[in-house]
Amino acid sequence: MPGTNDNPLGTYLKDRRARLDPAALGLPTARRRTAGLRREEVAQRANISATWYTWLEQGRGGAPSPEVLDRIARALMLTEVEREHLFLLALGRPPEVRYQAVQGIAPRLQRVLDALEFIPALVKTATWDVLAWNRAAAAVLTDYGTLEPAERNILRLIFRDRRVHCKQTDWEGVARSVVAAFRADTARAGATGAVKSLVEELCRSSPEFEAMWRDNDVRSHGEGTKRLDHPQAGSLALEYSTFAVDGRPDLALVIHNPATARDAERIRALVEAHGPVSA
Repeated sequence: MPGTNDNPLGTYLKDRRARLDPAALGLPTARRRTAGLRREEVAQRANISATWYTWLEQGRGGAPSPEVLDRIARALMLTEVEREHLFLLALGRPPEVRYQAVQGIAPRLQRVLDALEFIPALVKTATWDVLAWNRAAAAVLTDYGTLEPAERNILRLIFRDRRVHCKQTDWEGVARSVVAAFRADTARAGATGAVKSLVEELCRSSPEFEAMWRDNDVRSHGEGTKRLDHPQAGSLALEYSTFAVDGRPDLALVIHNPATARDAERIRALVEAHGPVSA
């Protein structure tokens, strides 16, 4: 049938190696009949047999191991999205997650937060560190800019910051939900090892956290209603929704929309009184 591809993996590998510049990789450029790297050059960069790599492109090499696919991905200088596609073609599943600590967000995403002038919004990592926020979040939730970066972790704030504790009308329910969602998010991101010291720290400092952590509950933090007893504005209800950041599976955008017109009025007053957001 015209247009069908019986060997999508081989086609993808050939296309990716054709896009690489031999000169940029310090390889000779003379006597090349086609663009990109030769098969044996990819095999050498991936530390695999040239014959086996040729068979793989031809659709007769058998299923490669994840370790070999990782080496081929590095040899072909694939992006994370391209690497995932390679695994899906070769094994029918994405690669195992590889957690990497996040340092910041793109300016464009910060501008999205700032455009939500009277709607508290923030960006958090899979380990529940708050990376970015807007003026409304600083006024209504927590002024993260006054905290050291290590203290901008939502679990630390829930279990160790008295001001955050007192704002929650149902502290125990909120805390249980956060702990269960944190457990699910860190496992999904492959960050269980990365948060071990944080978990141990909170177990030592908070008997409540230790008990909730031992319950082994997991849940989603997709959407819900947050009720606050704000020291300046009084009772507030916020409908929160969590959105994935495209191309950044390690980040989540959380938007807190005022539940009623009355909540919106009180939040506007808080934001206008708060002043510029702290960095």
